[in-house]
Amino acid sequence: MLSPDERRDLAREISRLASASVEQMLAAPPAAPGRSARRIGFTGPPGVGKSTLVGSLVERRAARGTSVAVLAIDPASPYSKGAILGDRIRMDRASDNSRVFMRSVSSRDSQDGMCNNVADILTTLEASGFDEVVLETVGVGQAEHAVKALVDTVVLLMQPETGDAIQALKAGILEVADIIVISKSDLPGSARMREHLASTVRFGAKRAVDWTTPVLGVSVDTGAGLEELEQALDAHAQWATTHRDAVAIQRSRMRYRVQDLILRQLDHTLASLDDTDYAAALPALYAATVKKLLPRP
Repeated sequence: MLSPDERRDLAREISRLASASVEQMLAAPPAAPGRSARRIGFTGPPGVGKSTLVGSLVERRAARGTSVAVLAIDPASPYSKGAILGDRIRMDRASDNSRVFMRSVSSRDSQDGMCNNVADILTTLEASGFDEVVLETVGVGQAEHAVKALVDTVVLLMQPETGDAIQALKAGILEVADIIVISKSDLPGSARMREHLASTVRFGAKRAVDWTTPVLGVSVDTGAGLEELEQALDAHAQWATTHRDAVAIQRSRMRYRVQDLILRQLDHTLASLDDTDYAAALPALYAATVKKLLPRP
């Protein structure tokens, strides 16, 4: 467990990383290799209950002696880039536990439901010695696909009677989920939705070797399904020990880091172009963008 001073230092480091520019990240010395922690990602539509479920789950894990770091990403305004860090409020009880470290950060200008330099923040949390690192995404756009590159287990939350199942099938996010949770399972329609998704996973979605994605009903209010969710998380962790390629994981996470920096630099470059650039023909605009893309040393 971290001391109060270590917790403050870690919080400051996360804030620094979340606001660091592309140039600052490229100039930073390589991170020292640290202890590897189990990474669990929670994603799903806004309002589905991710923060409430994560708070309850983390509380249970900590009570069993597991140290857990939580990185919760809150959506930022597309205009002001400000965010109300409400995830911390909804997880308040769990954050009081000495075995739990919790940090909410704004998605800022990230476009994939993450935050700036999220891969480096997760590595920093790992290096701090936690047994598990939990990532809660904003849960919009391509977040479900992006989170797959960053964590070991992806938990997809869905809510009864919202039409999310149809949207999920269209987006293909069932294929990246290792565990599917029907949250608020005490609501009408939960059993029907669970049955529908279980059938879809069984016969439609692409399946990993020797792993069938479980579809669970969970209600934080009643506690139903929490034990089953923990068992599914442990079962997937055990499966991953023999079915995951460490080199492929490292490559995937490094690719995400590079792609994140390039896309952010591209956004900055496009914003820096003037009206003359945008009045040009597409080939000329493309050439001007590429020319300005790389940051100057």
